[in-house]
Formats: sequence, structure tokens, C-alpha cells
Amino acid sequence: MQSDPDINKFELICLVVDFGSGSKAIQIGRENHISGGTILLGKGTVRNRLLEFLSLTQVRREIVIMICDNNSVTKALEKLNKIFQFEKSYHGIAFSISLNSVLGTRECKSDDIIMKEERGVENSMYKAIFTIVDKGKGESVMDAAKKAGAKGGTIINGRGSGIHETEVLFSMPIEPEKEIVMILAENQLVNDIVSSIRDNLKIDEPGKGIMFILDVNKTYGLN
Repeated sequence: MQSDPDINKFELICLVVDFGSGSKAIQIGRENHISGGTILLGKGTVRNRLLEFLSLTQVRREIVIMICDNNSVTKALEKLNKIFQFEKSYHGIAFSISLNSVLGTRECKSDDIIMKEERGVENSMYKAIFTIVDKGKGESVMDAAKKAGAKGGTIINGRGSGIHETEVLFSMPIEPEKEIVMILAENQLVNDIVSSIRDNLKIDEPGKGIMFILDVNKTYGLN
């Protein structure tokens, strides 16, 4: 086991950018000692009267996830922020989350897979709320979250594989599609948002979905 406190610590960088910008973000990451990343497709939900009038409140987004050692994460995020200008409205957001361990990649190998409390966050003002529900329910999650003060979120398409959720069609097992709703919220709003989603989506009932909340280290683009 490594004894140096600065060894084997990693963070997950997550970006939400315009459709088509994900590859550019990964290239910037590579220039800042990040070996690669993964691009997911999603849709953003925004509050804008003009967009609502034009029925364009859902915007196609790309969600980029990259793993970075904690010695490089600040420089990488600052470079990404400089290029994408997240401080401007609708330019996207970026945040990082501490990871306990990383497996399956040579560049970010972590031999210690035991969770350590010293790998906590940096007293961030935000948390990331993830809700996984059946396809078509993502908007309902966002409606419930906005009632409790959430400003917006990102809906990502996924596929479930729960043993109790597989249906059979013409003797073929069909795994239902899912939607993952990602919301960044200020700490003082998290409990209200979670309670609103739980009550409106009946999350505590079997098969209605799952939720989890993660601490966020650094954020960019949250106006």
C-alpha cells in the first residue's frame, strides 16, 4: 500500500457542453495529462422565455467524463474553463468529484481500493444529485426538482439491467431504457430537492427508480 498521501488520488471531471464539443474537451484534456475520456449524449433543461416560446427548452448536450490525478485536475479544469468560458450563460458546466479508487486503466492505476475519509471534498457549496428512472420520467424528475429550487439539470439516456425489470416480448427478454437525471444543487437546497423527487416519483417504491448524491469538489459555469 502506498504511504504517500498524494499518491493514487484521483478525481472524476464531468463536463456538460454543447453537442459536438465533447471531442474538443477530450483533446484539451490530453494536452493536460489526461489520457482520454468518455462522451455521453443527453439533453439539457433550461429556463429561458424565448426558448420556451419557440419550444426549444430541451437542448442536445454531450456529457464528457475524464479521470485525472488530483495534482493535475485544477490545471486541467482551468484550461477547459478558459477555452469553453463556462462563466458565460449556456456555455456549459464543469465539476469534479473525488474517487476512492480507479481500476482498469494503466494511466490511473490505484492499488488501494479502501475508502479513505481524507479523500473528502474541498468544502464545496454544491452536491450532484443523480436519479435513475424509466425512460420518459426524466422530465417529471426535473419538474419536481425545480419546485424545490433546482435551476436545471441534464438528462442522460441509459439502459437498465435489473433482474426484476426485464420484460418478455415474443419470448425475447427486453431490458427497459432508463434516463439518468443529473442535477447540481447548492447544499442548502439538496434536502428539499431530494424530498420533492422522492415524493413526486415515489422513488421509495420498488421499481420506481434510485437516487444517489455525491459531493462535488470544484465547479465552473454555475451562475
